[in-house]
Amino acid sequence: MTSHIEPRLDGAVLCLTMRRPEKKNALTGAMYEALIDALAEADRSEAIRAVVICGSGGSFTAGNDIGDFLVEPGEFAMSASFRFVKAVASCDTPLIAAVEGAAVGVGTTMLFHCDLAYAAPVASFRMPFVDLGVVPEAASSLLAVRRFGMAKAAELLMLGEAFDAREALRLGLINAVLPADQVLDHAMAQAHRLASKPAAAIAATRRLMRGDRAEILAHIDEEASAFAQALTSPEAQAIFQAFLAKSKSPKSA
Repeated sequence: MTSHIEPRLDGAVLCLTMRRPEKKNALTGAMYEALIDALAEADRSEAIRAVVICGSGGSFTAGNDIGDFLVEPGEFAMSASFRFVKAVASCDTPLIAAVEGAAVGVGTTMLFHCDLAYAAPVASFRMPFVDLGVVPEAASSLLAVRRFGMAKAAELLMLGEAFDAREALRLGLINAVLPADQVLDHAMAQAHRLASKPAAAIAATRRLMRGDRAEILAHIDEEASAFAQALTSPEAQAIFQAFLAKSKSPKSA
């Protein structure tokens, strides 16, 4: 495990904490690889019955580290970030998210694949893919329409509007809004409840609720193809370069 992903096993629940607080837990390739490995281990292990994903330092995750897009723009379909969203969509172990602070990009889209999600009042959600010159991922262009309706999905995916925890609850993206100091404890408690139930019944119920996994994975592939094409465009590269230049510039007094 990379030092930026901290695994903690609490009984039958594996808690995965993203620990890169100085960057609001922006995900690097190494962090994605660690998460992919952890989800695979959870599926292999009969001892792990649920997984909780959370952030540190008052943030969930600011999404993909922009620098990684510049390193491998032509190889997105093989990138760790793409393989992570497929791993989340394919995970057979119940997934629970505990969201505090920023949940940007994949920080929001991974929630479509979580069984349960809880957020603090200060949580904020945004899918700014179009603003970066790219397209949505994690099958969010399909699942957002199904869950929110076309009009709201267009607002969130095309306009890139941010929304708060109360709106996320209203839209059905999360299950509850809780005080910040209770979010992780509540997520862990609900994970333990799931872990205590008959495993076969939980697995069968998840499959029935989620429907055709092949359809979701195929849509992720379609998004990835469009994402890779957009990623190599001069427009997107200029946006990423400007973003990096701004992040590296000295702060004014």
